[in-house]
Amino acid sequence: MTDISIAYIVFNRPRHTGETFQAIRSARPAKLFIIADGPRSGHPTDIERCKAVRDVVAKIDWPCEVQRNYADQNLGLKRRISSGLDWVFSQVESVIILEDDCLPHPDFFTFCQDLLERYKDDERVWVVTGNNNQNGKKRSNDSYYFSKYGHCWGWATWRRAWKHFDGDLTFWPEWKTSQDWRNKTPDLYEQKYWIDIFDRIYLKKIDSWAYPWMTCLWYHGGLTATPRVNLVTNIGIGPDGTHTIADEEQPGTPIKALGALTHPKDVRQNLKADQYVFDHLLGGLYMKFPRTLLKFPIRVKNKLVRVWKGKP
Repeated sequence: MTDISIAYIVFNRPRHTGETFQAIRSARPAKLFIIADGPRSGHPTDIERCKAVRDVVAKIDWPCEVQRNYADQNLGLKRRISSGLDWVFSQVESVIILEDDCLPHPDFFTFCQDLLERYKDDERVWVVTGNNNQNGKKRSNDSYYFSKYGHCWGWATWRRAWKHFDGDLTFWPEWKTSQDWRNKTPDLYEQKYWIDIFDRIYLKKIDSWAYPWMTCLWYHGGLTATPRVNLVTNIGIGPDGTHTIADEEQPGTPIKALGALTHPKDVRQNLKADQYVFDHLLGGLYMKFPRTLLKFPIRVKNKLVRVWKGKP
């Protein structure tokens, strides 16, 4: 039995839940917190699908302390995940977090477990992520580097960090005019990209917990330990996704073994890696050089179109 705690967030996709829950079963966590949203009104299939999901996660066949936080009615993505994590952190100091469409490599669990212990008292580090979006580019000779991007398709954090979550971004109107904001987003195109999104979050036009969480990371200067290879793939991009919507189901980014851990000497943001994320994952290059759109994969093009339409 592995001495780890996992928070597992599920909703209404039994197929995806079945795949990702098998990875959790293989990890055999000592504590498992299951957070489930309730069926949506006006969606007749949700009752059956939500029940099917809860039937999947009822099958705990290893020694494990299990706690469940199930909503009877639909709270929506932002309220369900933020309230669920509040509940988790009322009980534990740190936790690994997976959603039902995030399929991890086995190394993801040991990576998170080791770094949660290593940086538990280091206020500079707020997140451990399983996501690498560098398309094979090597950013370090070590097993991971530090980023300002808190990618959340499989991640881990501490109570000391999550306590700063402010889903309403009450600090945003003042902060977006500050020198600190300009220092943390020196690329003018990046500033515009995020101001558009953060403004809509502040005005409650986007039902997202992840964008506010990343805004809080930046505001407080928290860094994310990012593996040199991708450890978690999202298998949920497709017609039934919530924010990860596509006409057809998309293959996730391949996952690889990380191997034995080696640690960087310095806790410092890798500026080149983060610029690459903005330029190549979020479409920054197209904003600067529109002809480069032809080089972007379809999932990036779809995201850009959604952002321009006000639907990130």
